[in-house]
Amino acid sequence: MFKINKKIALFLIGIVAVICSYQANAANAPAPQAPIAAPQPTAQTQPINAMRPSTSAVPTLIPAAPDLNVKAYILVDAKSNTVVAAKNPDDRLPPASMTKIMSLYLVADSLKNGKIKFTDAVPISEKAWRTGGSRMFAKVGSTIPVQQMIDGIIIASGNDATVAMAEFLAGTEDSFADLMNQTAAILGMNNSHFVDSNGLPAAGHYSSARDMATLARAWIYNFPEYYPWFKSKWIVYNGIKQPNRNRLLWRDPSVDGMKTGHTEEAGYCLTASAERDGTRFIAVILGAPSDKMRAAYSESLLNYGFRFFESHKLYNANTALLNPKVRAGKERTIPIGLTEDLYVTTPHGQYKNIKINVSLIKPIHAPIRKGDVLGTIKITLDGKEVITRSLVALKDNAQGGFFSQFLDYLKGKI
Repeated sequence: MFKINKKIALFLIGIVAVICSYQANAANAPAPQAPIAAPQPTAQTQPINAMRPSTSAVPTLIPAAPDLNVKAYILVDAKSNTVVAAKNPDDRLPPASMTKIMSLYLVADSLKNGKIKFTDAVPISEKAWRTGGSRMFAKVGSTIPVQQMIDGIIIASGNDATVAMAEFLAGTEDSFADLMNQTAAILGMNNSHFVDSNGLPAAGHYSSARDMATLARAWIYNFPEYYPWFKSKWIVYNGIKQPNRNRLLWRDPSVDGMKTGHTEEAGYCLTASAERDGTRFIAVILGAPSDKMRAAYSESLLNYGFRFFESHKLYNANTALLNPKVRAGKERTIPIGLTEDLYVTTPHGQYKNIKINVSLIKPIHAPIRKGDVLGTIKITLDGKEVITRSLVALKDNAQGGFFSQFLDYLKGKI
């Protein structure tokens, strides 16, 4: 009879004990949940008939997007970031005074971070005073509070005010333009480059319809407390009363921003935003033939969007949609969800027919860091992809100890 080494015997006994322990725990464990085809909507949304086709679906008739005599345009659902109409959206074109939306973005950021205050006095340099084009009519050598400078930039489209504000924030307009370009890169404005703060013609100064919509959307969601600046209609300074050049503020109560632009090179431009019944659209037009037509074209784009499309909120950001199992983790499951609220844009009346599909990485192994992408959620309508977003870990899950890892190893083998 052969002899078994004592150490080997103890090791084998340990393995048998672990297996028996695992089988006992498995026998006593609750039955596994049924596979989750898709997360359920949040309490704030109406139930979605996502998993079965409608038996009485009626197709929604949608006409072609407006054919406008402009160099470029785009119409975007601000909440879902879905483009519903576009013409040459990525062409690099001069944005004229719509450039000031970026300048004001940096002003808002400085206010929010406490770098400046509304009551700070902004000096008017000779360079700012001599800047041509539209003006606030600020006097050289004077100082003007930040709050009034903001009105001068938005309502009067004052190039003098914009240059003075750029100098106040960054020392020189060139340094300020560098900040503008850094911010554009962060926001993903890949077809934009700024040379000055105000949009006067300059070599290498350009943007695109898509980029201006991206900037407008970032403005609305990053600085909601300051966004009402853009709907002010009048400014009176230095004895001169000037109206906001955005005609839509006067004719459409749903329009609450944002900024016009015009130069000989750029033509007539407008970034406009409006909200009706919980849906917000951003329309950007570059190169319209006249002031009258840029307003008419912008209005037709917004009406097209609101007439034929609607947006709905599906899920909240930073809320667990699923809790899949994790192998070798300190914790047995990991909550996963979205980094931003998820909205979907559909033709009117078709929301009930969307389908939701969730795909997860399998198996999910620890260690996991908060923000790691663990899957995707895809929304489709009539077989066509509407929107796809990444599902991420909402917390860390460190690697478990030896016993936990060994047990998970056995689970994979038994």
